[in-house]
Amino acid sequence: MHTLYAQLSWSQYKLLLSVDSQDKRAFYIAETVKNNWTVRQLERQIYSSLYERLLLSNDKESILAVARNEKQPSDAKEIIKDPMFLEFLGLKREASYYERDLESAIITHLQDFLLELGNGFSFVARQKRIHIEGDEFFVDLVFYNRILQCFVIIEIKTAKLTHQDIGQLQMYVNYYDRIEKLSHENPTIGILLCANKNDAVVKFTLPEGQKQIFASQYELYLPTERQLLEEVSKEMESFEKKDQKSE
Repeated sequence: MHTLYAQLSWSQYKLLLSVDSQDKRAFYIAETVKNNWTVRQLERQIYSSLYERLLLSNDKESILAVARNEKQPSDAKEIIKDPMFLEFLGLKREASYYERDLESAIITHLQDFLLELGNGFSFVARQKRIHIEGDEFFVDLVFYNRILQCFVIIEIKTAKLTHQDIGQLQMYVNYYDRIEKLSHENPTIGILLCANKNDAVVKFTLPEGQKQIFASQYELYLPTERQLLEEVSKEMESFEKKDQKSE
């Protein structure tokens, strides 16, 4: 308690006391200390259910071990969130906007976006120009993750995700793997940040067992507690059904 008292403020303690699970509270304490979160940042992570969103693709022990620096993430899905909450961009849900509007808003609020992305991310480039045998392409956003030691390419789609979008991102990932990646670095990761997606289309477009391309839906508003609980329950039921089929 004395060690934690020196690193956390009273306002942070008040927030942590409101967390209803010992494991969940331990996770937020470890992440706050490790990342030096402010009160506002901690509050946002709790209200956006960071713990639950990560738990959907990982086991509880793994999440706590990563938070306490007892284990380093070895797989991209251990740190990539789905959905991602982008309420800090200030975009209105009812307004129509283009992909470049969302991209510009992300750059304007880059610090908040990095917080939502998670541990180890740093910004590299926006609208990165690449040349392939005379053809010119522009990659929306390029990041680097020092924990996974790889480039992370993000393509923004404000409409429903299509298999063509996945193919385009796969080409960018292949380019970075073959041209930009150094020998000691790990394979490039691609994230399609989309307004809507069909998980079955994503599944059948990509090879089985692939670990480089991910589709993450974004939300412009933080959900209510009831919406979060319903979403988590739905995902857990889906995982249980998959486990039963595999058995």
